[in-house]
Amino acid sequence: MHIKELTLYTEKIDAEKAFYSKTLGFDLLGNSTDHFSVQIGNTTLRFQKTDIPYRYHYCFLIPANRLQQGIGWLKKRLLVIEIEPGRVIQRFETWNADSVYFYDGTGNIAEFIVRYDLQNESPAEFDNRSLLCVNEIGMPTRNVQALNAQLERELHTPFWKGDLERFGTNGSQNGLFLLPNYEIKTEWFPTDLKITAAPFEAIIEQDGRTYRIDYRDEVLRVLS
Repeated sequence: MHIKELTLYTEKIDAEKAFYSKTLGFDLLGNSTDHFSVQIGNTTLRFQKTDIPYRYHYCFLIPANRLQQGIGWLKKRLLVIEIEPGRVIQRFETWNADSVYFYDGTGNIAEFIVRYDLQNESPAEFDNRSLLCVNEIGMPTRNVQALNAQLERELHTPFWKGDLERFGTNGSQNGLFLLPNYEIKTEWFPTDLKITAAPFEAIIEQDGRTYRIDYRDEVLRVLS
C-alpha cells in the first residue's frame, strides 16, 4: 500500500505553513489562506484550515541507512521528543524498524521511521528530499476488528501486525493505517497526547488500483 495523498485538518494553518516551509524547508504548493500542500517524496501532504483542534499521528519513511543523519538534521531545526532521558530512538523488534518523534506546527505527533526490510538505503546526504513518503497515518477507532475488515474488503489492504482489540495495523511496510482502539490505548506513544478519531482524506494505491477515502466520525467511506 502507498499513501499518495493525505489531507489533515488544522486550526493553526499559519503555524503549520511556517513549520513545513521554514522549519523543514519545503516549497508550499497550492498555498492559500485556508489550505496548502507540500510534496513529501511520493506523497502530497495537504493541510486544510478548520476551527476544531484535531490532533493526528503520522509518519515519514526515510532511508534505512540515514537514521542518525536524520536525527541530526531534525535537531538543528526542532526539539526531538525523548523516549526517556537521553534516548530518542525507539526500536520496534517485530517491525524491524527504528523511529524518532517530534511535534509539527499544530502539535501533531510526527515521526521518522526506518524500515530495514525495505532495503532502501541512499548514498545521498540527508536533507528534506530524504523524506520518501508519508508512511503511516493514525486511524483511531473503537472497533479495530470491524474497521480492519472493512479495509480488507473495500481497499484489499491486509492486516499487518498487532491485534484486533487494542492496536492493529493495516497495509504494508510501504504504507500503513494505524488502528488504535482509543478506549483502550488512550495516548499516542511516546507522549501524553490523547488519541481521538480525527478526520482525514487520502488517496491510496494498492495492487495497481487507486482509492480515494474519507475517514470521518469513525466512518470510512471509499469514494472512488
